[in-house]
Amino acid sequence: MIKKINLPLSEPVNFQVGDKIQIRGKLFTGRDAALPRLVRLIKEGKNPLELEGSAFMHTAVSEAGISPTTSNKVEIESSMAYLSKLGVKIHIGKGSLNLETVDALSKYGSVFVVTPPVAALLRSKVLSKKIVAIPDEGIEAIHQLEVDGIPGIVAVARGETIS
Repeated sequence: MIKKINLPLSEPVNFQVGDKIQIRGKLFTGRDAALPRLVRLIKEGKNPLELEGSAFMHTAVSEAGISPTTSNKVEIESSMAYLSKLGVKIHIGKGSLNLETVDALSKYGSVFVVTPPVAALLRSKVLSKKIVAIPDEGIEAIHQLEVDGIPGIVAVARGETIS
């Protein structure tokens, strides 16, 4: 069974490793260049986003589509615990995470979801897009996407991993 998830989440996540999901609603994007900058802005008291109950997809946004980047890049993975602490409940990407990140996601009630790196499929699920932070990063800026049915499998939840 596929669980249909509406963003932002208003209740704590209740996912198990292996759950198949479809995500609808508004999610944020960010990757190597923008996520560390976003964390710095927040620490400086300049948070441009409403993070509670949100989701972040580790991707750039271009006319060619969206496709997840590897989430265990230092610049991306190092932002996940902090953003989870501030309310991000779903991180979407690909790859495996280190044990420290798995533990932090569990501590803050967040999950990591893997999605297929198929730009054409994922592009068809994007209803609208707009840059909401760090515009000078171009396609790697923080975007807010309105999506309908981004597919994924929960790979990390409650301190457990799919591997």
